[in-house]
Amino acid sequence: MRGVLVGFFLLPVLVIAVLSIRPGGLRQQLRNMRRRLKLALALGGAYLAASTVTRLLFADRPAAEWALVGLAVVLGVISLVVGQDPITPITPPAGAASPRPRPPAGS
Repeated sequence: MRGVLVGFFLLPVLVIAVLSIRPGGLRQQLRNMRRRLKLALALGGAYLAASTVTRLLFADRPAAEWALVGLAVVLGVISLVVGQDPITPITPPAGAASPRPRPPAGS
């Protein structure tokens, strides 16, 4: 019982520590984590719905098993592609000088 209680305390501490180390800060990492959780729930729901329909309609066919394996592979690839970190544009600080000087106003 103590191990479970210690785990409930250590798991959030470990998650926050690991996410704080990653570039982008804790807020950005939690935003990415939320996006990936929503993606996982959506893809899991799609797999559950397809599995239910397949089991009800094609219960006795062995091809139904391979169709579910193929669906799992496709959903896994979708998860890997869509679940990547978004590309954030690199913006210079507000006070940084521009690389090219502006032309004179009279020209």
